[in-house]
Amino acid sequence: MTKSNNRAGWGVNTRLAHSGNDPHEYHGFVNPPVVHASTVLFPDSATMEGLNQKYRYGTHATPTTDALADAVNELEGSAGTIIVPSGLAAVTVPLLAFLGSGDHVLVVDSVYNPTRRFCDNMLRKLGVEVTYYDPLVGAGIDALIKPNTKVVFTESPGSNTMEIQDIPAIAEVSHKHGAVVMMDNTWATPLYFKPLDFGVDISIHAATKYPAGHSDVLMGLVSANEKHWRQLEDAKTNLGVCANPDDTYLVLRGLRTMGVRLAQHEKSALEIAREIEGREGVSGVLHPALPNFPGHEIWKRDFKGASGLFSIVLDGGPSRAVQRKKAHAFLDALQIFGLGYSWGGFESLAVHVWLEDRTIAEGPAMGPVIRLQIGLEDAADLLADIERGLEASKRVAG
Repeated sequence: MTKSNNRAGWGVNTRLAHSGNDPHEYHGFVNPPVVHASTVLFPDSATMEGLNQKYRYGTHATPTTDALADAVNELEGSAGTIIVPSGLAAVTVPLLAFLGSGDHVLVVDSVYNPTRRFCDNMLRKLGVEVTYYDPLVGAGIDALIKPNTKVVFTESPGSNTMEIQDIPAIAEVSHKHGAVVMMDNTWATPLYFKPLDFGVDISIHAATKYPAGHSDVLMGLVSANEKHWRQLEDAKTNLGVCANPDDTYLVLRGLRTMGVRLAQHEKSALEIAREIEGREGVSGVLHPALPNFPGHEIWKRDFKGASGLFSIVLDGGPSRAVQRKKAHAFLDALQIFGLGYSWGGFESLAVHVWLEDRTIAEGPAMGPVIRLQIGLEDAADLLADIERGLEASKRVAG
């Protein structure tokens, strides 16, 4: 860490530039070293027997992983952070840490689909009861909590359809029943929403997205408050999951510019969302920062900003087959947007959203939903590309 005692007064970009590393600890080099390690040597048998040194084995921690964890703890205000090999692992490890056979978990219905698959397949196989709930339930979640409810899993905004949850209300009710509150906060990052400040116990982040920022790293981060940190850390150790040191270094390097990148993602995405709202061929724009969006007031109350991911609803057709053709025509006409999964990188992406896994939050029925990741290209070029897609979609016969 740096020598300054005034870090709390620093702006976010200053903290991003300097957190997690003190160059004077490494001969003045600006970036910390990448430590590749499995075996760590002990100076004598007594130290080895008592495990009385900071680093004991490569799966536990290294100076490289500590640098990233320290930086994330500063951003999250957390007691500790584990680093795991993917965003999905950042979901599965805490769920396994706090759930066991006979327990009940409440999961928001607008959750990331791989999270749902894990709950439906792995958790249920382990004897965990899974219930999905309406993302707009708020304090009404009280009626869904059972005596064996151990975890309430939230995600806000919701995947693809962007529903905003009332996280403080859900956390307050859940804690009254002794449940652990988890949140997938990948969309906002701790720059625009700090889950632990709103009553969440476990903050989950796919560092694959904005922290890494260049579409070349898979990684997950899980941060916990003081009460739940040791149990989370023990689960990570027992499961034997650990991140690659080179990827850890790349994510730490990505953090240095995440603030300025995220600001540009937000600016361009809002400009585009406002421009296409109400345009011919568009039935709706699903962006929490737009005043007409149903969850806008809660977003405005709790969030400090918006990222570069939102969805649009194309004008529909008389059948799913026609809607699918319209979606494909839109996507295939794009020249700048890539057709690919994930998001948070420098390049813009588009994907036709599949919502048939939902049981409660079924999403818009007006037409096909297209998720847009607005990258760092010029907004005018991206808007022109979207217009190409809309023209192609409109030519599909209904």
